[in-house]
Amino acid sequence: MRKNIVAGNWKMNTTVPEGLELAKEVNAAVAAATPKCDVIICVPFTHLVPVAQAIDTNKLGLGAENCADHAKGAYTGEVSASMVASTGAGYVILGHSERRQYYGETSETLREKVALALQNNLKPIFCIGEVLEERENGTYNDVVRKQVEEGLFNLSAEEFGNIVLAYEPVWAIGTGKTATAEQAEDMHAFIRSVIAEKYGKEVADNTSILYGGSCKPSNAAELFAKPDVDGGLIGGASLKCEDFMGIVSAF
Repeated sequence: MRKNIVAGNWKMNTTVPEGLELAKEVNAAVAAATPKCDVIICVPFTHLVPVAQAIDTNKLGLGAENCADHAKGAYTGEVSASMVASTGAGYVILGHSERRQYYGETSETLREKVALALQNNLKPIFCIGEVLEERENGTYNDVVRKQVEEGLFNLSAEEFGNIVLAYEPVWAIGTGKTATAEQAEDMHAFIRSVIAEKYGKEVADNTSILYGGSCKPSNAAELFAKPDVDGGLIGGASLKCEDFMGIVSAF
């Protein structure tokens, strides 16, 4: 059975003291609530060690927002998958639209990152999604299929079993626009069918596919009620404990 997951992506927000306070707040809320889903917070690199020490990672998962496409070496400013894993984190967001758009990450780069993450026992939360132009001109299925195939289909079925997918319509990230629950369900079902073509129905049925793109407490329940939407990758709403837990409680 695939897991329902709500993961927070803090992006480039909060200082270490602010982040530590937020993490402790979320940790306490999760401990008190007994959620019906896995809850994860993905935090800036600077926060990983203090947050790992401050939370119960058995109840609240911890992830990084990125990792390098090299194992180690002369890559000033980069943070490797082994470094991330050594902090106590168990997850890493890869291929976020902001990384693809602003930092030129390609499928080739992402294949390297995924491989290194898996070698270091990190579960990748792998992001895919189309921009507004691709949604409007009707090529969105082709775009998302290509991202999945080029980024992940070099993996064995066993390796693929450690991937969490996050569908983010890029036109709905931070814009206040949200894909309708029907649009989200259609795309998630399509993604699952693409996985089934490659790895078979069982692997596809066991893959968690999260929705990212202006998911908030007011629309989470409607989105999560759809059969192929297994949770959310939450941006802005993950920066306030009350909002984040409001989305968690949608399950």
